[in-house]
Amino acid sequence: MKMQPYKEGDLVKLFGSTSRARILTLLYAYNGKTFYQREIMFETGLSLQTTQRELNNLVYLGIVKREEAQNRIYYRINENSPFYKPLSDICALVHD
Repeated sequence: MKMQPYKEGDLVKLFGSTSRARILTLLYAYNGKTFYQREIMFETGLSLQTTQRELNNLVYLGIVKREEAQNRIYYRINENSPFYKPLSDICALVHD
């Protein structure tokens, strides 16, 4: 049986949050790249407050790493997280 491609809406159902799904999809799509908060905000179309809240949650869970450099705060996927591989596999299934 062939599986149908998943859409962003499927991740929303899985994660319970459109914001979280958008941020994770972005960060996993560009795995290894660091983003500053406003980049994530613009790329996902989320408000600053929503972006901050979700990033704080993802950092707290250890899924995302927060790094400071050159007076800026950067975020990227934490490849050492136990969630890294499963979430990477899930996000790879999403096709817009």
